[in-house]
This record gives sequence, structure tokens and C-alpha cells, in this order.
Amino acid sequence: MRLLFIGFGTVVQGLSELLAEKATELKQKHGLDLKVVGISDMLKGCVYAPDGIDLAQALEAAKNGDLKQLPNQFEADALAMIDAADADLMVEATYTDIKTGQPATSHIKAALAKGMHVTTTNKGPVALFLQELKKLADANGVKFLYEGTVISGTPLLNLIRETLAGSHISEIKGILNGTTNYILSQMEQGQPYDAVLKKAQELGYAEAVPDADVLGWDALAKITILANAVFGVDAKPDAFSCQGITEISNDAIAEAKANGKRFKLIGTLKRDGDSVVGSVAPVQMDLSHPLAGVMGATNAVTISTDTLGDVTIVGPGAGRVETGYSVLIDIISIGGSR
Repeated sequence: MRLLFIGFGTVVQGLSELLAEKATELKQKHGLDLKVVGISDMLKGCVYAPDGIDLAQALEAAKNGDLKQLPNQFEADALAMIDAADADLMVEATYTDIKTGQPATSHIKAALAKGMHVTTTNKGPVALFLQELKKLADANGVKFLYEGTVISGTPLLNLIRETLAGSHISEIKGILNGTTNYILSQMEQGQPYDAVLKKAQELGYAEAVPDADVLGWDALAKITILANAVFGVDAKPDAFSCQGITEISNDAIAEAKANGKRFKLIGTLKRDGDSVVGSVAPVQMDLSHPLAGVMGATNAVTISTDTLGDVTIVGPGAGRVETGYSVLIDIISIGGSR
């Protein structure tokens, strides 16, 4: 199975490490003999080798931020490589633009139209154009998967699509952003918001400009993906209300704790007849609820079903290897269906 990487940042480097580590297991257990034939990264450069790229060499070159020292240079952009590459599956992991979904959406459309399977960790295309992309994949007889767009490698979408396939789901709610969960957990210990945010930035949980996390936009993109993927609607992020954590004070957190509650930034989706309503907002949760006990930079989601009642899954929502693993899940799923 020939792979094409569009984007060679942290996520795909984590995936590359897993592919090297698990090559024998993937072949013996899943019948997958995987070969990376192309890498295109707008900052690091482009390489195309039909006989396969040495991933160890690529990872070493990426440490210096430059793939141009490698053989088999490809002097064109990502779309040109997608057009030229003889590949079975494309991994799209470029930067996320939640307003336009570009350039990732164009990459995905080009690959699907050419007959390549696609997996992506990019929230933009899935939040904005999921139904369109699914139709394009179906029309070309290929798969489009996106496990890594919601809580990283923790298998939420696979759980819902496969294990809960026989269940009617009425509600999904959860902690979908690890950065804000970390901040609220630390504020509960009495630390002020500004100091905790600075620490989160030092730890790599929050960006230098943290708006996507603390204003709730990241969680909003994820509930939009869940609305479209699980409930089959064609919603855009602006269909749901969104409030972040910037207005929550230490006094409010202490008062909630005194009342047996704990603040969490919760993304919620509910069926309402034929439509779906949703929101992202701080919620004071009873300490008895499974989500209330999830602390630090961890994510968790509770799924309400008619067959099993409430099912809660807890796991990492970010990380190099963790998100790389989400792509590996999709590759195995696609490879097994060929």
C-alpha cells in the first residue's frame, strides 16, 4: 500500500515513527506492507520516490526543518504531487483553517477525485464540507476517514461508527479541548488564569495566541464534526453557540466546588426531532458525573444510547504519537477494506 504524506509536521512524524516501529506487526497481523512514496510540506520541501522513501532519513532531516537534503526532490506544490503520485492513500495533515478549510480541502478533493483513499487530522475540511467530501469519496469508490479530527487517537469516531452501530444516539457531550481542561483544573487549585495560561503555553498545550482554545473555537469545530458525522446533518460551526472560559473567575470556581460542582468546558449535541442542537459552554457539573473527574489535559466524551445507556470514553486529546496513532487506525481500517 503506497502512502502519500501532505504535511510532515508533528503528527505525520509521529505516524512515521509508528510505521517503523510496527512494520512487522502491521504486515503479519493486518497484511499491510506500507511504503511512503511522497512527502510534501510547504515549509520543509517535497520528495517523491516511487520505490519508497527512507522514513528514518526523512525524520532525521525534519529535525533540521529541511527535506531538501534528501534525494528524489520534487520541485512543485502539493497539488502537483497529488496529481503526479502513484499512491493508494493520502494522509492530509496540513495546518487547520476553520474559516475556509483550505488548502486542505483542495488537497482532499484532488486525491479523492483521482481515486486515492484519504485520512486527515485537519478539522477544517471535515467541519465545513464533510457531506460533500463523503459523496466525492463514494463516487470514486474510495474511503475518507478522519478519526484524528476529534480527541486525537482516542477512538471516539470508530467507537460510534462500529461498536455503537446498533444503537440510537440521543446525545453527545464532552470535554473536547485538553488545554481548557488543564487551565480549569489548575485554577481549581487556586492559581490565577493568566499564570495558568502562561504555563500551558510553556508546556505546549496552548498556542502563543490561545484564542482557538480558550474562546471555545476548537471545541466548536469538533462538535460540528460530530454533528455531521454522527447525526448526518450538514451543519457549519456558526450553527452552534459558543462560549469559552475567559470569563470564569477563581471565585466562581471555588463557589462551584463548595456546592459539589466543578466547571468544565463542555461541547454538547442533542437530537431535537429531525434537527440537532448544540453548544460549547462552561458547565457546572455534579462531581458524580464521569466527566467531572477528568482532570488535566485529558479529553472525555459521554454518549447517550438507547441500548447501553451512557457510555463514556476517556483518553488523550493531543500529542505527537497519539494523533499519529489516529491516522494509523484509519490506515488499518482502509487497508483491511481493500
